[in-house]
Amino acid sequence: MLDPLSPLLEKERRTGVAVGTLHGVGLGPGDPELMTIRAVRMIRSSPVIAYFAKAGRRGNARAIVDPWVKEGTEELPLLYPVTTEIHFAETAYVSALAGFYEESALRIAEKLDAGQDVALICEGDPMFYGSFMHLFERLKGRYQVSITAGVSGMSGCFAAAGRPMTWGDDVLTVLPGTLDGESLARRLAATDAAVIMKLGKNLPKVRAALTAAGLIDRAIYVERGTMAGECVIPLALKADDEAPYFSMVLVPGEGRRP
Repeated sequence: MLDPLSPLLEKERRTGVAVGTLHGVGLGPGDPELMTIRAVRMIRSSPVIAYFAKAGRRGNARAIVDPWVKEGTEELPLLYPVTTEIHFAETAYVSALAGFYEESALRIAEKLDAGQDVALICEGDPMFYGSFMHLFERLKGRYQVSITAGVSGMSGCFAAAGRPMTWGDDVLTVLPGTLDGESLARRLAATDAAVIMKLGKNLPKVRAALTAAGLIDRAIYVERGTMAGECVIPLALKADDEAPYFSMVLVPGEGRRP
């Protein structure tokens, strides 16, 4: 129920059109069978499906929901102006992405103002390293927003690797591979178990940090976990330094066990 003082109610009174709801829908790690019942319901009931993708590509999120998109559903692709071509710390990258998120928020707001619900679909969980969060922060004060949690990508990789990640009092640390090598090595040495995301061009640095922390022999490389083309190997046996977007390194804990 909306607060009587809500700007949404005021807009509905003024225009006579009920304002739509933004649904952030987590799709899970990639296997369509790992989507939740609620996620499928949100996709099938929303008149507009929005999704992020690289320019020139359909995007993994859109491919995952193929079985459940109803005929006649309007699609709103949000195409990144840049992905890995420019380093994330460069001014040009920050400026391009900020403008992109502002424009994307405006496009979604147009649909919501017209009384249409929008399901913004996201791989993994919407609130965990997801692009959805950038639009959530821009729209949450103006529109109703619902969040459908998803199985995280790292959970899917735990299952793909078939290795228990945390025992007893183990502490799990999640690290982005974009950190500098010294920070990675220091944090890895101070934890019991770890997940390292955002590999890509950072894999050589991650490998060096794991070696420095004495963890290289426990590290498991998972590529496209739960998806077609899944690959799970000890990182020490991976001969090259190529790593796609959908990849991560797991370091299982070795703590207190029954």
